[in-house]
Amino acid sequence: MPNLIQKAQPRLEFIPQNFNPVVLQLARWLLPFLLRFRVQPWLPSGISHIEVKNAEILAELYQQFQIGKIRFLMAFRHPEVDDPLCMFYLLSRVVPKVARERKIALQYPIHCHFIYDRGMTLWVGDWLGWFFSRLGGIPIRRGKRLDLHGVSNARDLFANGKMPLAVAPEGATNGHSGIVSPLEPGVAQLGFWCVEDLLKANRSEKVLIVPIAIQYSYLKPPWSRLDWLLSRLEADIGLTAPSIASENLQIQDIYYQRLLRLAESLLTEMEEFYRRFYHQDLPKQITHDESATCEWRLVTRLQRLLDTALKVAEQYFGLQPQGNFIDRCRRLEEAGWSYIYREDLPDLNALPSLQRGLADWVATEADLRMRHMRLVESFVAVTGNYIKQKPSFERFAEITLLIFDAIARIKSNTKTPRRPRLGWRQAQITVGEPISVTERWSIYQTDRHSARQAVIDLTQDLHNALQKFIV
Repeated sequence: MPNLIQKAQPRLEFIPQNFNPVVLQLARWLLPFLLRFRVQPWLPSGISHIEVKNAEILAELYQQFQIGKIRFLMAFRHPEVDDPLCMFYLLSRVVPKVARERKIALQYPIHCHFIYDRGMTLWVGDWLGWFFSRLGGIPIRRGKRLDLHGVSNARDLFANGKMPLAVAPEGATNGHSGIVSPLEPGVAQLGFWCVEDLLKANRSEKVLIVPIAIQYSYLKPPWSRLDWLLSRLEADIGLTAPSIASENLQIQDIYYQRLLRLAESLLTEMEEFYRRFYHQDLPKQITHDESATCEWRLVTRLQRLLDTALKVAEQYFGLQPQGNFIDRCRRLEEAGWSYIYREDLPDLNALPSLQRGLADWVATEADLRMRHMRLVESFVAVTGNYIKQKPSFERFAEITLLIFDAIARIKSNTKTPRRPRLGWRQAQITVGEPISVTERWSIYQTDRHSARQAVIDLTQDLHNALQKFIV
């Protein structure tokens, strides 16, 4: 069974950042290749062009940072796995060019420290941790209540590092260029901690958070490739070729009907799977208002199915459902890792064979239970009107690829499905106006209630700033 963990693993060690300018230069040389093929040659990215708006804002901020006037954090959107590459292009290519054109004096390299998910090194390979650490990356365990190593390192670099910090405040990809997921409060909290650390050190720098939006579009909408992918998914589910009358229908209407048909069949299959093999109480009929749309009924079923899948995993790990789907996924990930990467067993090789066999059994079972959570991750941002609001090729492709991810994970038990490339894409990066954290400090430091509210308000303002640039 591909990618299935069959043995207990030693504890996950923290990977300290160890910035190396030589590795950064190597990454700069490889960037054109990486933009086309990501970090693995069999995972095509296909980004041929990147357009940037307001890059001069970053050029000026870097100048102020380098002369000791400000500290700043770049909070960038994270709809897809290609976003860090786009950010790297922005800093290594665009900002230096704009600075030269505007005669803004900057010290090189123009780079940043960044936070990445510790799980990436498990899915891609240990080499990625080595590479990211030398690019200045700090790993964070997303599901941990407080990752002391990761958070303390990020906090120190924000206040004292020689480069700014970059963070994706959504915490994970959502597969939707047009929807900003709820933001983690950690970015806002890091901002206030930075103000606090500077004040304690009698330093006068201002602290800013810069929202950066990223969106993708196809150069030429490849409808024929989408037809091929939909046909492939229909065959995977066991659907016959669609018989949709097209005389008076636009091409978008035809593909929308196919997507609805595909989604309904997948839901029906998965509902029966959980009903039969996990003994979940999933009614075959949903009571609803007669005026409810087909989309509303599908989304209602989807939300119920996602809740069921998470409960199956939570029941195994002894967790109570708390928070939204994203929160529950993170808690399940950390629970699963605690069963696989054993911090309570310092030397696995010294265990008697029976105890080692039991530890391996637990690790294998935990990995299987986490598969339910991985399925849910693909659909946390799906709504019933995403395509109808704007029936663009991009939105059709995003939803179809999310369905592909789910089916691929079931078919091959892989955590990182090898997505097909539908066509060449372009990315648009928009740099927003910086949000001052320093100006909010007087409210934050009043008392605990005010501090919590200040973090909530800053997080919401950042969310609004990112959503504003989505077209």
